[in-house]
Amino acid sequence: MAKIRVLLADDHAVLRAGLRLLVNHQPDMEVVAEAGAFAEVIRLAKTHQPDVIVLDLTMPDGNGVDQVDQVCRKCQPARVLVLTMHEDPAYVRAVLGAGALGYVVKKVADSELLGAIRAVSAGRMFIDLDSRGSSPEAMLATPKQSGGASDNAPANPLSEREQIVLEGLAAGHTNQAIADQLDLSVKSVESYRARLLRKLGLRSRADIIRYAVATGLLSHGKTTKDH
Repeated sequence: MAKIRVLLADDHAVLRAGLRLLVNHQPDMEVVAEAGAFAEVIRLAKTHQPDVIVLDLTMPDGNGVDQVDQVCRKCQPARVLVLTMHEDPAYVRAVLGAGALGYVVKKVADSELLGAIRAVSAGRMFIDLDSRGSSPEAMLATPKQSGGASDNAPANPLSEREQIVLEGLAAGHTNQAIADQLDLSVKSVESYRARLLRKLGLRSRADIIRYAVATGLLSHGKTTKDH
């Protein structure tokens, strides 16, 4: 069985060394590269083609969600799992909106990281804040914003194909991956995406994530169906 290929990105070498030992001790995963800066992540991902990038939010050449967005877009098809010291649910909303599929705080990394890597590699959302028993839905809930899903919208106004595309997008799949699953062109997937966004009153990936969580399409430890 092929191992899950992991890229570790954190500017603390001692932490990376501990994570490397933890990951490499598993029979189903291996560390293929390590980075101490966001620019290195993008370069090394192109070279080593990891399945999962374990990414800190703060490194010397950047701090925050903009860098997560860059890594998610430029390192496809790798999936991004954020490992950070921040427990604020606002960070969870932000990084998932930027394209990450998982979020784990460092103080629970020894017990949760391996499960998170496996879940994210399989296309499942994974959130662990070690926080007060809050559900993922409660942590991700935000006040209604313009451009969000309307309370008066039909329960499911989407066609079967549009629903499948929505599930793929919510799970972090690329347009190309969804096209391959459905045996369609990327252009067709883009058309379905534009249609479902219009029907649901959504405008961004962040809106898609919030809609998917609010409707139960995505939740902690749950994956969308393979089609």
